[in-house]
Amino acid sequence: MSTARFGVLALMASTALLSSCATDTSAPSAAAQGSAINAAATTPASVDNFMLVDANLEAHELYRLADAPAVVIVTQANGDKAIQGLAPQLKTLASTYGAKGVEFMMLNSSLRDSREAILAEAGKAGFAIPILMDSNQLIGEGLGVTRSAEAFVINPKTWTVAYRGPVAGVGAALDALAAGQLIPASTVALNGAAIAFPERGGGAKISYVKDVAPILDAKCVACHQEGGIGPFAMTNYEMVKGFSPMIREVIRTDRMPPYNADPHVGKFADDKNLSPAEIKTLVHWIEAGAPRGEGKDPLGAVKRVAAEWPLGKPDMVLTIPPYKVPASGVVDYQRPAIMNPATEGRWIRATTVKPGDRQSVHHILTGWMAEMPANGQSSETRWKGSVGGYAVGAESNVYASNAGSYLPKGGAIGFQMHYTPYGKEATDASQIGVYFYDKPPELMMRSVVVIDTSITIAPNTGRAKEVAYVEFPNDALLYSAFPHAHYRAYANDLWLQTPDGKKTLLLSMPRYDFNWQRAYTFEKPIKIPAGSRVIANYTYDNSKRNPANPDPNIKVTWGEQSNEEMLFTQLSFRWLDETAAKQVDSDARFAPTRLMGMMDDNLDGKLQKAELKGQMGSMIVGYFDRLDANKDGAIDKAELAAGQALLPGRRRETAEAPKAASPVGGR
Repeated sequence: MSTARFGVLALMASTALLSSCATDTSAPSAAAQGSAINAAATTPASVDNFMLVDANLEAHELYRLADAPAVVIVTQANGDKAIQGLAPQLKTLASTYGAKGVEFMMLNSSLRDSREAILAEAGKAGFAIPILMDSNQLIGEGLGVTRSAEAFVINPKTWTVAYRGPVAGVGAALDALAAGQLIPASTVALNGAAIAFPERGGGAKISYVKDVAPILDAKCVACHQEGGIGPFAMTNYEMVKGFSPMIREVIRTDRMPPYNADPHVGKFADDKNLSPAEIKTLVHWIEAGAPRGEGKDPLGAVKRVAAEWPLGKPDMVLTIPPYKVPASGVVDYQRPAIMNPATEGRWIRATTVKPGDRQSVHHILTGWMAEMPANGQSSETRWKGSVGGYAVGAESNVYASNAGSYLPKGGAIGFQMHYTPYGKEATDASQIGVYFYDKPPELMMRSVVVIDTSITIAPNTGRAKEVAYVEFPNDALLYSAFPHAHYRAYANDLWLQTPDGKKTLLLSMPRYDFNWQRAYTFEKPIKIPAGSRVIANYTYDNSKRNPANPDPNIKVTWGEQSNEEMLFTQLSFRWLDETAAKQVDSDARFAPTRLMGMMDDNLDGKLQKAELKGQMGSMIVGYFDRLDANKDGAIDKAELAAGQALLPGRRRETAEAPKAASPVGGR
């Protein structure tokens, strides 16, 4: 598993001024289709939780809406005139009942409708509510969907379907539900286009031995084995069947596998997602009762134990000084340091972290220092480069072929340790395995952080948005991105904006999961022309609907601890004009625009007073009139660069900017 490094020095760094038409009416035959529809038109006794992404790449999890008086789901298929004609009525319903807290969404389960086609249809028809993409048809199958333009009114108190029928009956159903009255079953025929579900009811044909075990072996067992990071080991059929309800749930809610890059955007070399076919195979098998099938148990035939060092025996092992983690409370970051055991300068090709107590170690950051601090404690401001790092799911870092980072001889290696107590006292003594090149590589890997320490999230805000960017002054190749935030993060994405104004979406994470963080390595490196921006958008959920929210009633700002927040995306890249033999000052290249990218919320290349938030923003406001040389009410890049010397602490803060090889972490 590859990992990127995203040094929390960023904390200080930041202040461094730094289709087709449509419906599935073309089923094999009308008779076959009608038979499938009639057989499946069964309303479920209860509606299970799910998470789906809409056509605008925003995630929607059903059970997060538990406080809503009702949830309305209306089926949709492109090209269906019935649902197109209902757009005004849906808009009115959503406006009228949305004001009362009712949630509205549409569901597209058509196999023929792509995301792009759905977006085009929504614009053409004037749909004003999100259209969820049920690409695997699991949610439509579960609801018993047969046609477009059908409405489901769900009661969140019981997660049952209170009403199913034409959209015309939704208003009356919502009124009755609010009044606690019985809602009569609809007898009105639906006139929406038929939607085919070709795999509905086919789970009995799937077996563990022939179909399921190979998927688990390829996609799950690496973590779910003895000594692995999964909560249980997939050792045999009985174990898998016992956990099958949980497996179904985490697949339907997209919590597993823990790879949050949306498959609609980009291609990644380290993609851990299940394919649509694999998803349907697993869920249909579980829903059919998890039949074993004939033959030898493929998982039980081989005893799997996680390797001590997944990349093989390291060339050098760093042992972090032991620390006793208390059973409860908040533990301040620990910053021990050790003497560097390397007796000669070497080029690092890979690192792997082996946490001593996996449950308590939240992240590990590292950095080489020219000398051991007098107090024996690490200081991120002294770090010159990374010697590996760790976050759950991101234990190893392997550099691109013929590229690496340099570790000088001597000096010291510092660590930043983030521990999270879990109810039992524990002692951690983590280790880092370092792997060297036999001879120096030709290419020099670099990293830079897209960061904003001025983020401010208001209390009880469901969708707070923040943005930041870095500007590349020279041509570069982007290899990976490592997004990072804390408990209130809901979603994030990454865009490339070239000098001609064209924007390309590189990475979309509609659902951010604090528990699983990793680098997303592009299948092919992305060319970054000189003058381009790489823009990171983050969405935060500081509401009671966020089950991980420590306290929705407080304003949240930047901070190291998990109950504070971050906007932090580390980019791993290389300059096209740099080699290992001919290195450049990477920090100096980013310095002139670092602060602009952090504070420029409207992306116009200027700072207005309304954009200046947080401690740094308040400082700039105090010098605003002096920095605004042309008195146009904004500070442009030239004015900011010319006036940075006016700002207090500039020299010290610049020294704390992210280094070229900043480490993993950044909490």
